Amino acid sequence: MPGIDLHTHSTISDGTLTPTELVALGKRSGLRALALTDHDITDGLPEALAAGVEHDLEIIPGCELAVDSATGFMHILGLFLPPNPVQLNAKLEWLRERRASRNTRICDKLQSLGLDVTYERVLEIAGDGTVGRPHIAKAIIEAGGADSVQNAFDVYIGDSGRAYLPKDKLTPEEAIPLLKKEGATVILAHPYTLKLDGEPEARRIKDLKEMGLDGIEVIYTEHTRTMTEKYGKLVKDLDLLASGGSDFHGTVKPDISLGKGRGGLHVPYALLEAMKEARAKQGLPV
Repeated sequence: MPGIDLHTHSTISDGTLTPTELVALGKRSGLRALALTDHDITDGLPEALAAGVEHDLEIIPGCELAVDSATGFMHILGLFLPPNPVQLNAKLEWLRERRASRNTRICDKLQSLGLDVTYERVLEIAGDGTVGRPHIAKAIIEAGGADSVQNAFDVYIGDSGRAYLPKDKLTPEEAIPLLKKEGATVILAHPYTLKLDGEPEARRIKDLKEMGLDGIEVIYTEHTRTMTEKYGKLVKDLDLLASGGSDFHGTVKPDISLGKGRGGLHVPYALLEAMKEARAKQGLPV
């Protein structure tokens, strides 16, 4: 039975396929629906929607926001965004301006460590996309400082790397209402990255639900079977929606395939149908 993928990235953020190429791959992969959820940017949505019409593939416009968290790290998906979410875009533009300064300073730190990594070269690598650490990682590889993206993160730009600098983020109290104002269905992505379990995890998700969270990414590439079962039970216990996706990036994450993760991922269309039913009850477009 054809599946769906509600967590993907394109060249507009840190993926390696354009929105059009991503949609074409989704069609070739036999998907029934695909959500484009680039990091902190929505510029690829019009192209993805147009490609969806061309390739007869249902496209769910979305984005993925990096959100401040006291434990681990938190990403929030906004699904069913309008093609031009004005309020969200204004906030994201402000964040990008702040992060551009951060990326410049990371390059300065890399140079102080003896690597010939310039911000100008990173911009060239990013092309039309929003500059992210994967682009800096590629520049590090070019400069001979690492032999892979993962190695570059481990040594230099990961959270414990020698050139790491934290980035500005929205709080959940800011991000969730902002997405709700745009009519989005709000999903907690890969919840295991909160680094919580048991009652503390359930309590944190309850708090997010009170802010407007609609669901949890139950099916995800990095989730073990035990995790998937745990989060499946949690959405039932907390009356939340279940979502799922591969977190496909293209060749940046070569072992993750669109719609299939590492081979065993399958997200049923029924999850998307449940979201649409919930949205209809809220008077939101589907």
